[in-house]
Amino acid sequence: MASSSPSSHFIPDSVSKSWSYDVFLSFRGEDTRKGFVDHLYTALQHKGIYTYKDDETLPRGDSIGPALLTAIQESRIAVVVFSKNYAYSSWCLTELAHIIKCMDKREQIVMPIFYHVDPSDVKKSKRKYEEAFSKHERENKQKVESWSKAMEKAGNLSGWVINDIHEATCIRDIVDTVSSRLSLLITDDNKELVGIETRLQDLKSKLEIGSGGVRMVGIWGVGGGGKTTLASATYMEISRQFETCCLLENICEESRKHGLTKLQEKYLSLVLKTKDVVVGSEIEGRRMIKRTLCNKRVLVVLDDVDDLEQLEALAGSHDWFGEGSRIIITTRDKNVLSVKTHTIYDMSLLSDDEAITLLSRHAFHKEKPVEDYQTLSRGVVSYAGGLPLALKVLGSFLHDKDKDEWKSTMAKLKCIPEDKVTKRLKISYDGLEPYQQKLFLDIACCFRRQDKDKAMMVLDACSFHPGIGVKVLEQKSLIKVTKEGRFEMHDLIEEMAHYIVRGEHPKNPEKHSRIWDGKDIAYLCDIRTDARPMDTEVLALRTTTSHHPGVSDVIANMKKLRLICLDGYPASSFPSNFQPTELGCLQLDNSQQKELWHGYKHLPNLKILDLSESPKLITTPDFEGLPCLERLILESCKSLEEIHPSIGYHKRLVHVNMEFCSKLNLFPPIIQMKKLETLNLGYCKQLQQFPDIQSNMDSLVTLHLGFTKIEIIPPSVGRFCTNLVSLDLGGCSKLKRIEGNFHLLRSLKDLDLYGCKGLQFHQDRSVSLKLPQFPRFLRELNLSGCNLGDGDIPSDIFCELLNLQVLDLSYNDFSILPSGLSKIPCLKLLNLSHCVNLVELPEFPSSITILHAYHCGSLDIVRD
Repeated sequence: MASSSPSSHFIPDSVSKSWSYDVFLSFRGEDTRKGFVDHLYTALQHKGIYTYKDDETLPRGDSIGPALLTAIQESRIAVVVFSKNYAYSSWCLTELAHIIKCMDKREQIVMPIFYHVDPSDVKKSKRKYEEAFSKHERENKQKVESWSKAMEKAGNLSGWVINDIHEATCIRDIVDTVSSRLSLLITDDNKELVGIETRLQDLKSKLEIGSGGVRMVGIWGVGGGGKTTLASATYMEISRQFETCCLLENICEESRKHGLTKLQEKYLSLVLKTKDVVVGSEIEGRRMIKRTLCNKRVLVVLDDVDDLEQLEALAGSHDWFGEGSRIIITTRDKNVLSVKTHTIYDMSLLSDDEAITLLSRHAFHKEKPVEDYQTLSRGVVSYAGGLPLALKVLGSFLHDKDKDEWKSTMAKLKCIPEDKVTKRLKISYDGLEPYQQKLFLDIACCFRRQDKDKAMMVLDACSFHPGIGVKVLEQKSLIKVTKEGRFEMHDLIEEMAHYIVRGEHPKNPEKHSRIWDGKDIAYLCDIRTDARPMDTEVLALRTTTSHHPGVSDVIANMKKLRLICLDGYPASSFPSNFQPTELGCLQLDNSQQKELWHGYKHLPNLKILDLSESPKLITTPDFEGLPCLERLILESCKSLEEIHPSIGYHKRLVHVNMEFCSKLNLFPPIIQMKKLETLNLGYCKQLQQFPDIQSNMDSLVTLHLGFTKIEIIPPSVGRFCTNLVSLDLGGCSKLKRIEGNFHLLRSLKDLDLYGCKGLQFHQDRSVSLKLPQFPRFLRELNLSGCNLGDGDIPSDIFCELLNLQVLDLSYNDFSILPSGLSKIPCLKLLNLSHCVNLVELPEFPSSITILHAYHCGSLDIVRD
């Protein structure tokens, strides 16, 4: 058995203090246990002060001596009740000697209570105390000297003297003093927690302590991010301001292991400070919690809530709690907080400086890295990304390791994540529905740092159902969307996803559901050349390095593919056995192919075909084999000359972008493209003819034909594109006229005719083919750089533009403007910049707020 002497249980100064109890009560049981000490203990407990009292706290089976001495050194405050017979107990004196030693070396606070004894009797060992020490001189002489010194020191401390005064009043004063001292100590302790002080103040401001009502505040963030630490620190600092308080930890785990009724029992036991609570059912538990707390000002911390049912069972409504109560809820799932909480505190991760400090404390037991370890420490901090859990785990593991071991550890982590960290992070993943888990893996492996809107279109095309799932992943703190609208996540969460995908076959990428590393593609190409059989499980393929020879044949064997996103694809066309029938998106940026595949190919689920910036592509595939295609993107395919005529019959296409296809001179006739919303042929500089529209295109909203060689806008635009909202003809310098019922396009809001120098304006209504009558509902009209001189703009041309708000007439040649400008009632912005011949400004409508007239060197008359 270990020695029970005080010195054997004392923790040296070099080790940081750790506290298990707020108060240790030292007393002589036969004098005070059943009266004063019992009342004092109960009052301390009800105040939320965790108190050690040997008959209440000592675990059964423990040896009294060592257990009590350990409890002393793990208590912040020691309250010593000196009674008449206190000094007769050698055990009490051993306790006292150890308490005084802790006061000297661990800065423990000692508060004496002189219960029906004179403080001078204690200090100078008189009367009963003198008799007791005489007895000990005969029986235990070697310890009397240390006991006597401890008694003298304790007698000199200020405390409470209880003789004939009312004990209840004195107990209240003792409890209030202890509570006040503890608050100061806890505040100091919180300052020692790295990065906690500013976060704690932010959280306290959200709690609005002192204001009325019941307030629920959520702390939301990634697993291992410090939510529980912040909630606990806040609880310890403010709990004594409430009638009763409770910190209920690990709710997620506890509810799964033992059920909600057991959790309710534990909750009520903590609040009532009793072990005898029995809850018959969850509904009964709700009633008991409400009945117990509805008239009390309480502080409750519900830690790690991951299901709304848990919250309903423990804090179902604000009226369960008394006026001034505060409820703090920590969770990884923001959705849990959306209904009941007043506000949500988004838990921020540690800064680099804070992370260095936390790592150093665990790795070096110092505030900064030791010499020669600064660079290695920065590497660990970069890897951990401000996650406190990772910094603590790695710091503790790297303690006492040499530099080579640090380097080896970091190299290993790139392939195999730290198990303790991964398990904590994976809790959120394990709580997802199966389709949400797949969506998370897709985003982590294929779409991190990608534009959210574009990624969502691709995910939807691949039948990954991202609409609801992405919101859930955000609420679970697994992903976030940046201010720039991109998917982002913590490095360690991405690493966890990679680890899940690689699973039990980290070195066999053909067994992975997703491939994102070019090295894995190279490996698959190598095993193919070795004539090894390959049955792949790949669903998604996204990599920027696909130049390896044979990659086409490798991809052709991936029959289950739903997503292909490759950059720099080699020149070979896809082989005839390339037939991924589940493929939803095929994206080949900067491909070197001249044609995608030979002849006809049936891909029944392909919704997105993106061959942007493929400089050698000459022709498109036959679209008849792609019946579900919705988005066709051939932007900047500068060698593209031929578009397969089947495109004009495609009934599902919604978006077509062939901008900057500089060799394209003809777009096939549009026969049945009824769902097309956007057609972009801008900067196709060889395009001379407007697309031949032969049927209704009620869905067409945006038509971009800027910087082409088109000369005439045919009547079919006004006839078939009745819902057109935006028409861009800017830079069409050869455009001469707009024909037909162009003015009947009632939905057209934005018309850009910038640089259309050949377009003729004429006041003679008989020359109807040359006079573009503008649609009356236009909001923006750009006529800049159209070579317009005096008289070229009819005075009444603007009269019916009742909704026009923006008019650009810059870079024209007129010296005066038509008087009709004053009749545009909603005009807000007028741009006349670089009209170098402009002499006079006309009357403007009262609605105008912005006038640009830069570099109008001839301007002489400016009206009010």
